Amino acid sequence: MLIIVGGLIVLCCTLGGFLGEGGNPLVLFQPYELLVILGVAAGILVIASPGHVLTAIISKFTASLKGGRESKAQCFDLLKLLYELFNIARRNGLIALDEHLNNPETSAIFQKYPSVLSHHERLLFICAGLKPIVDGKIKPDMLDHMMESELDAKAEEAEHPIHVLQLVGDSLPGVGIVAAVLGIINTMGSISEGPAKVGEHVAAALVGTLLGIFVAYGFVNPLANRIKFANGSEAMFLRLIKVSICSFAKGLAPLTAVESARRILDHSIQPTAQELEDAAKATATTAKS
Repeated sequence: MLIIVGGLIVLCCTLGGFLGEGGNPLVLFQPYELLVILGVAAGILVIASPGHVLTAIISKFTASLKGGRESKAQCFDLLKLLYELFNIARRNGLIALDEHLNNPETSAIFQKYPSVLSHHERLLFICAGLKPIVDGKIKPDMLDHMMESELDAKAEEAEHPIHVLQLVGDSLPGVGIVAAVLGIINTMGSISEGPAKVGEHVAAALVGTLLGIFVAYGFVNPLANRIKFANGSEAMFLRLIKVSICSFAKGLAPLTAVESARRILDHSIQPTAQELEDAAKATATTAKS
């Protein structure tokens, strides 16, 4: 939602300033200049991006429009889920987690936390982090490095849409110049029509330059930055999972393991230590009953 509000602010302030100085808004309506700008930008996007990156750009753009934000409630759900899994492993042995990790969608524990089930990447990361311990295929001190490597790979992959959007944003002012030059070429062919007609063609050409700069710095580059923030938020949740699992694997108590992960969260969504302890106690009481 905020991205729409921001876009409206950019448009309204730009048009407001233009109209305030006596400008005619119809002069800015140059559909063929817009066709050149947006068409070439789309072409650059297609040329520069593999298919999976294009899909990621569309997905992240859609998510940005929805304005989703990681909430404190989602933090609690994730921390409580991990605490419950660790408690089961502590009471009944690691092998007790096997049924939950193999089919998390049907697991009674995972089903209590739909906000976790709805995030496929987080769900896979939890299962992939715990299964090597359950299967006994890896020592606890090796798990940290393995999960950190996976986080690095995910972070690099998440940066691809940002790099492409920044490329498009950096290219758009140049594309605007191309549109302007095309307009000037048309202008040269209409000199015989008189100063008024020449003025119209020159104005249309200048709109091409304006649009290239405007779309780049008003929309594309800010969108790339918005996606970067979203990536950082998702990376924080994945790191929370990693810290929790690695802490538990090294022998920390379930509550201590999730407490160590709580400390890496942003202050805006970070529950207090007391809130986490109370939630953990309530979860433990419910499990016993």
